[in-house]
Amino acid sequence: MADTPYSSTELLACVAARLLEDRKSVFVGTGLPMIAAMLAQRTHAPGLLIIFEAGGIGPQIPVLPISVGDSRTFHRAVAASSMHDVMSISQAGYLDYGFLGAAQIDPHGNINTTVIGEHDHPTVRLPGSGGANDVGSFCHRTVIIMRQDRRKFAAQLDFLTTPGHLDGPGARERAGLPANTGPHRVITQLGVYGFDDATMTMRLLAVHPGVTVEEVRANSSFPIPAAEPLAVSAAPTVEEQRILREIDPTGLLIKR
Repeated sequence: MADTPYSSTELLACVAARLLEDRKSVFVGTGLPMIAAMLAQRTHAPGLLIIFEAGGIGPQIPVLPISVGDSRTFHRAVAASSMHDVMSISQAGYLDYGFLGAAQIDPHGNINTTVIGEHDHPTVRLPGSGGANDVGSFCHRTVIIMRQDRRKFAAQLDFLTTPGHLDGPGARERAGLPANTGPHRVITQLGVYGFDDATMTMRLLAVHPGVTVEEVRANSSFPIPAAEPLAVSAAPTVEEQRILREIDPTGLLIKR
């Protein structure tokens, strides 16, 4: 049974948390990925190994940290390590899941976080890769969380920062990346997307409550086929909402 009302942030956190499995590892960035990982760890995945870019490995986080370098990301951790070690863990193939954001994403799950417009004379210059290319290249499964509109769901990227499935089946392997890796799910304010095994292009797996397929397609500049049957995301439960407010007691992301 769901509490009402719930915010879009609560819904996205719950949808993302439910993807994470017990006794797996996850590379976590600032914000919503932190909340999702903490929620998963406090519900169905107590053995989830959370890894932060700044070096916290396996913490039991008391409340939501402000950033990946916050001292709370090392609370009761297995190791207080370094960014170098975390990226080495990724390159060695020990990261099951990685969370990424994006300014643009294309049908194959390739990501742009570098520029909007021409590279040398951009309309907007973005933060760049950071660790995103490492995560997108070497994590077994990446989960992209982003806002969706026609500009962000782009038929062609202005710049390829982080590889998704590149130009289709087998492309990652031909580029020298590990087999059976890459984008797994895309979560937006409208729904949840996966990738077709035959074409490695995005398809709609679930809409959020109250969202239509027409609305999803109107907010994409490339065609998005829908799975049959099409699922509807489960709303946050009363217990999930209670835990979310426990995780974020000051309302940093989960607004009161």
